[in-house]
Amino acid sequence: MARFLLFETMEFNPLSVPIMKSCCKNLWIILCLFVMGFGANVASAQTEGTSSGPSMEERVANLEAYLNNTAPTGINVPGPGHNGWIMTSALLVLFMTLPGLALFYGGLVRRKNVLSVLAQCLGIACVVTLLWWAVGYSLVFGTSFKDSVFGPFLGGSEYFFFNGVDGAPNTNYAYWVSHNVWAMFQLMFAIITPALMIGAIAERMKFAAIMAFVVGWMFLVYFPLAHMVWGATGYMNGVWNADAGIKAIDFAGGTVVHMSSGWSALLLCLLLGKRKGFGRVKMAPHSLVLCMVGTGMLWVGWYGFNAGSAVAADMISSNAFTTTTLCTAIAGFTWGILEWVTRGKASVLGICSGIVAGLVVVTPACGFVSASASVFLGVVAGALPFFACTKLKSWIGYDDALDTFGVHGVGGTTGAFLTGIFACTSINGNLALNLKDVVGHTLWIEQLKAMAFTIVLSLIATVILTYLVKAIIGLRPSEEVENQGLDINEHGEEGYIYADSK
Repeated sequence: MARFLLFETMEFNPLSVPIMKSCCKNLWIILCLFVMGFGANVASAQTEGTSSGPSMEERVANLEAYLNNTAPTGINVPGPGHNGWIMTSALLVLFMTLPGLALFYGGLVRRKNVLSVLAQCLGIACVVTLLWWAVGYSLVFGTSFKDSVFGPFLGGSEYFFFNGVDGAPNTNYAYWVSHNVWAMFQLMFAIITPALMIGAIAERMKFAAIMAFVVGWMFLVYFPLAHMVWGATGYMNGVWNADAGIKAIDFAGGTVVHMSSGWSALLLCLLLGKRKGFGRVKMAPHSLVLCMVGTGMLWVGWYGFNAGSAVAADMISSNAFTTTTLCTAIAGFTWGILEWVTRGKASVLGICSGIVAGLVVVTPACGFVSASASVFLGVVAGALPFFACTKLKSWIGYDDALDTFGVHGVGGTTGAFLTGIFACTSINGNLALNLKDVVGHTLWIEQLKAMAFTIVLSLIATVILTYLVKAIIGLRPSEEVENQGLDINEHGEEGYIYADSK
């Protein structure tokens, strides 16, 4: 207490500033203890009625648990800092889709189809949200199917229609983040994943067909895959499930998001066929300005995607923030250098593509690898997707309109594999819980298993859904509609209307 009396006796001078800072720090700790103790008292009173509340030792232990993002004792309340960060991260991930991805893709198509891309992003955001509320969240993050044959592949039914998804934390996934905040954060991942696929089939698929395909794809691919990788009882959740059949890791979505959407997009564009006039008609992007703006939004939003996946504002989150920045910048630079060497010029489109490729490759690794490893990942991220987009696509001859497979399929696969090579327990101590015998040794083999499983599941589901949707409502508009553009024919609007100068 004597240290606090210094406020009353000391004269202000430069030498007193450190003392004041120390006093303020102590006051802040005491305030936190009071708040934590008050919260615990309230929670205890609600459940026990006549409890005397936690002891000072328990309050200190819970404060340390909050600061270290570990399990609390006797309380089940969200921590304001972690909760606030995950709400912010959820907004950032939504910002990636709307408007980031919408503008990125919208700028890359021809002017007559720009609104069709924006409408597809909006439509997917709305329909996936409905599915997530009704059954999706529960199928991914529930646990009631644990003792059944479905347990490793689907979560449960206990959270259908968000039953029980309230402000208290779901401690299977986060000690200090509200259950409903966690559910909303994961919703944003569910939204952007199918939205990535529209880049491969842009300008030539009916809006209704895309919506129907996405609904089926969420049930056949995303919900089971997300549970297997991130669900508490998931078949490929090597970090948290001691009984996982495949002990793989994926920090923020290399397999769940990028590989699944990228490989499905490749097969879908092959089954759908090429755009009318492909190879004969100029199909250059109508606005690289929009593309660049969208790229910047994706980069900003991706910090919520990657750093937010730590589910706390802690050291793992800060590492993900750092590695994401380094890999992304290096990948954009590498792509530009390769263009300059092979073509004599570094294009804006190329640098944008490299930046997105870097974001994709680092996604599964960002919370598991060092800063130096992320620089190496950035070089690879700039090189392999560059090869896929500039050489592989022309050799095979598929019409991946906006290079979804080249960036997300190839990039996601590359990142998932390299995660198994560079992940280390010194960066993320959670890897030592169930994977201490494989990290640094055979983890890359587990990654290969997860990669193969993801590819097979995505391709089989895509074949089934493509032919089913084709039989019921058809996939493509008429040739006349495709030539005129999807904007005016499918949505009755135009992206750009130029008024008379009068």
